[in-house]
Amino acid sequence: MKRYLLMNGPNMDMLGIREPGVYGGQTLADLEAMMSDYAKEKGVALECFQSNHEGALIDKLHEAHFSGMDGIIYNPGGHTHYSYSLRDAVAAINVPVVEVHISDIDNREEFRKTSVIAPACVAQIKGKGLDGYKEALDVLLGREAS
Repeated sequence: MKRYLLMNGPNMDMLGIREPGVYGGQTLADLEAMMSDYAKEKGVALECFQSNHEGALIDKLHEAHFSGMDGIIYNPGGHTHYSYSLRDAVAAINVPVVEVHISDIDNREEFRKTSVIAPACVAQIKGKGLDGYKEALDVLLGREAS
């Protein structure tokens, strides 16, 4: 069975509490349950991971490589805009990564408009709410089909 990692970065554990006007009222648990159900529908396994710590996220990316994950859906949160260490970790592994953002980072504060991680990813999805995560899995599944 194909295996995928759903990885969320800093402050994503605050979904449903943090700026619900921007990020919605659903929690991280809601997102993980939705994605677990969606993965089952697609016939794939999904592991969920969230951390507020850059090193833990880097370690998880390395682990995904060495354990043979088939793809990663990744919302780097605030690390999006400055973490070259995470960008390098994404570039170093032989696992396709789709970067996801719940909000449209291009239509927010100026500092949010740049992702240092996106160039190392196979795609970036933004501004589609939690449905963007489903789209990310579809992108990864579509890459395998072609």
